[in-house]
Amino acid sequence: MTKKDVSVLVVDDEEALRYMLSALLTNAGYSVDTAVDGVTAINAMQAKLYHVVLCDVKMPKVDGVEVLRFIKSNFPGVEVVMLTGMSDVKIAVECMRAGAYDYITKPTTSDELLGTFRRALERRQLLIDNIVMKGTLDRLQGPFQMVGESEAFRHVLDIAAKVAPTESTVLIQGASGTGKELVASYIFQKSDRSGEPFVTLNCASIPDTLIESELFGHEKGAFTDAHQTKQGIVEIANKGTLFLDEIGDISPVVQPKILRFIQSGEFRRVGGNTTLKADCRILSATNRNLVEEVKEGRFRSDLLYRLNVITIEVPPLKARKHDIPLLVASFLTSRMKSKVKKSISPRAVEMLMEYDWPGNIRELENVIERAAILCRNDLIEPQDLSLPNSPFALPGTASANEKIGTAIPLKEIERLHIEGVLRSFRGNKAEAAKILGISLKTLYTKLQQYQIKLKP
Repeated sequence: MTKKDVSVLVVDDEEALRYMLSALLTNAGYSVDTAVDGVTAINAMQAKLYHVVLCDVKMPKVDGVEVLRFIKSNFPGVEVVMLTGMSDVKIAVECMRAGAYDYITKPTTSDELLGTFRRALERRQLLIDNIVMKGTLDRLQGPFQMVGESEAFRHVLDIAAKVAPTESTVLIQGASGTGKELVASYIFQKSDRSGEPFVTLNCASIPDTLIESELFGHEKGAFTDAHQTKQGIVEIANKGTLFLDEIGDISPVVQPKILRFIQSGEFRRVGGNTTLKADCRILSATNRNLVEEVKEGRFRSDLLYRLNVITIEVPPLKARKHDIPLLVASFLTSRMKSKVKKSISPRAVEMLMEYDWPGNIRELENVIERAAILCRNDLIEPQDLSLPNSPFALPGTASANEKIGTAIPLKEIERLHIEGVLRSFRGNKAEAAKILGISLKTLYTKLQQYQIKLKP
């Protein structure tokens, strides 16, 4: 985040001090607004997202303590530094207990003020890093690894590189397991916002009733379990990038609110009446055909047009089989946490090249991980690969294929397929749902419907 992107609110009823603080922070490169009293400060907070607030303790009408409590109740991600006189130190300590980052006694020096201000900013960034799902950030913002040399792969990379420096919304389409998240991560890392938060939301993994709250936050008391005000991820991603994974699964009720946010940057928390603004670049991904979803009335056409200013089609693994040896080498060297380095025989690679990979790169990675763990020595051989229809397939992996075309109900084929995919992913329901192209909620419904219980 550059200094000019940092928004500061200075609140003080003394004009001379207010002017001095504003000039000092402006000259340091920050974006500064001022408020003459507590009422003006509260109104300003409701109209704009600030990073840090410098607030005097003693003011007419609404004092600094009330302003602090309002900020911490409604904008928990904002850091507040209190300005006090020498006789107000006891009140300042109480303010810190109420959530203020620090206090500065007046008069102060420019070095003391700027030092405290910078530390408040650093603390805010640490809190944001903790709010965002750290495991997801580590995966998406870690060392960049997109492996491949095929023409189809290079075409995707070329488009991503061209669109990355722009502010355009990007829709990434492709089957589950093709690496859409990595493409989004690549665009983010090559963008001008790479130093800002990269926040991801899997729209298929959150119930329809909660997704609006996750996106835009909620006010205290907005619903039964809303015990305190919560920031939405659009606030956390302010100045950064918001990645909406599986956007095709989002509820029709929330779609117009996302459209409004993309168009204007404006949003309201659930249960709130105040319109707020956030500046996020939107990347999205889906394994659905959104054009067909629009025709069926499940997706808004105007939202689709906003999302797909640039569309990137990620090819399935069967369309880039020449990349399989490179992907396998990458998995064995960088992904497998084993003390002994494993390698793979040429015949095993040939078997991998002959398979069509309906689960794409994710399925390939799981097959290689299993083979590396269970192989008898340090070399993966064909018999170590668990592939459907191979002479070495696990018992039961080909049952569905043997019954296709016979006189059995379609539901039985679906049950066998779900069982097979779950078995391939060792019972990991989230991964299985992605491969099957359904939401996790739908998968649980089908498990109950077909009474599927895999043996451990």
